[in-house]
Amino acid sequence: MTAHPGLFALLDMASVGVPTIGLIVWQLVSINREIARDKTDRPEPSPERPGHAIGEHRLDDR
Repeated sequence: MTAHPGLFALLDMASVGVPTIGLIVWQLVSINREIARDKTDRPEPSPERPGHAIGEHRLDDR
């Protein structure tokens, strides 16, 4: 019985590639869910809170 190096290479690529692709897809789904969750949890703007994302000062305080 002769060994087929191409078959072993294909098995090696599949054993590494399939979990890697699965991990990539899982991370993308997880990041997208977290972004969507952050968008829905954002509080409404109020006069007491800063007017921009950094939060150093209000926009009218220059």
